[in-house]
Amino acid sequence: MTLLMIGPVLLPLLAAAVSLALARTSAAQRVLTVVVLTAVLADAVALLIIVDRDGTAVVAVGGWAPGLGIALVADLLSALLLTVAVLVALAVLLFALGQGTTDRPARTVTPFHPAYLLLVGGVGLAFLTGDLFNLFVAFEVMLASSYVLITLNAGEGRVVAGMTYTMTSLTSSLLFLTAVGLVYAATGTVNLAELAERTGGLSDGVRSALAAFLLVVFGIKAAVVPLHFWLPDSYPTAPAPITAVFAALLTKVGVYAMIRTQSLLFPREGTWWLIGCAAILTMLVGILGAIAQDDINRLLSFTLVSHIGFMLFGLSLFDLAGFTGAILYIIHHIVVQASLFLVTALVESRTGTAALHRIKPTPGTAPRGGGARLLAGALFLVPALSLAGLPPFSGFIAKLALLRAAVLDGGAIAYTLAATALVTSLLTLYAMVRVWRVISVSLIAAAETTGGRTLTVGTTAGMVAVGLAMAACAGPLVALTERAADDLSRPGDYRDAVFAEEPR
Repeated sequence: MTLLMIGPVLLPLLAAAVSLALARTSAAQRVLTVVVLTAVLADAVALLIIVDRDGTAVVAVGGWAPGLGIALVADLLSALLLTVAVLVALAVLLFALGQGTTDRPARTVTPFHPAYLLLVGGVGLAFLTGDLFNLFVAFEVMLASSYVLITLNAGEGRVVAGMTYTMTSLTSSLLFLTAVGLVYAATGTVNLAELAERTGGLSDGVRSALAAFLLVVFGIKAAVVPLHFWLPDSYPTAPAPITAVFAALLTKVGVYAMIRTQSLLFPREGTWWLIGCAAILTMLVGILGAIAQDDINRLLSFTLVSHIGFMLFGLSLFDLAGFTGAILYIIHHIVVQASLFLVTALVESRTGTAALHRIKPTPGTAPRGGGARLLAGALFLVPALSLAGLPPFSGFIAKLALLRAAVLDGGAIAYTLAATALVTSLLTLYAMVRVWRVISVSLIAAAETTGGRTLTVGTTAGMVAVGLAMAACAGPLVALTERAADDLSRPGDYRDAVFAEEPR
């Protein structure tokens, strides 16, 4: 168990160091990164199976007792999100290899592989850490690696966008570090299990202030309106595979941190109107911004912001049904959002643009037969309809869970959230159909794919297939997320699991 717990963090970090030593041997770097991420995925799957069977797993790193040293904790929520995140990271890596994003000119060194491995290690640490300070460290690891990735082969525009992203992230990090200090000053610990016990003894004013402070910190990282301004200007400028992995993972880590801290440290009864209002604002502002865009990457970036609101919808209800809907939506959105950005990358590589008004079939280069054009449309249409929440796709299942939670709650805020979610879904459908009408006649020529293009199209099709598999396995998936939500609803069990662990 110790090896399984530290693997998703330690393996990518060690591999990043080895990759630096292999900086001038690009073939060895590629093999190393693929092998390590495959191993981490196998580790995450094994960890998920064990945690689902045996309950929350805890490892006291270095043999120090929880509260004194670093504790890694895997419950169903963290193990499930870790598995999906590493799966998407591996798929995007394969796409990047096929597209040539990782290639370098002769006699130069590319930082892609070390930075990508660091990013995955940071994501793993964020999901598994059992204390606030190491959660801060995880975000800093992700920030350092993501800045390198977002400015790969950068021109002036990309550097400016990267600086916007970095300055916003650094501001959030400073706020986070301040919050960690305030939490420690108020409670004497940063261990999440101890905090779950001690925050209950704080005055209502102090608890509310700390909860709001952490909400702002993670709201910036999750791109919650009105703290979202940095995302649409940063993500679309990155290389296409990097945009896909950022959109799929980084904001979800922020949402995970929000769910973990609010449910564990500041549990409450009834709907939290503050998060409910943020969810409504995020859904509407994001989707209205998406409709106004002509560039597909910016449109998808605004849609990403909008659908963070669905996750906040579930969190705001603060009950078992709400948590279930939020977790389902996170899993669905990680896969679907990555798929959409990968399809866009295929279109852009084929047509040379992501601007809707400029994407037109070029006479004489159209794919032979209708099969390739059908594939082009289907690869976008399936995740697009899922994002809009149409049956029988995974988005419909996740949104149905959220609507059910709102009906069970029965409050005015819950019904307002449900109505906003329905309106947002309709507007999402409009935005997605608008893009699909263009993409369906664009030139993703499957009949002409060879080598790297075969890998990119195959990887994208594989991601779409994963989304379909999630819908096909809706029963077991919903049951799994319900068990994860049940763990969130009983924060005492998390604390008991950590302090029942003997030092190793």
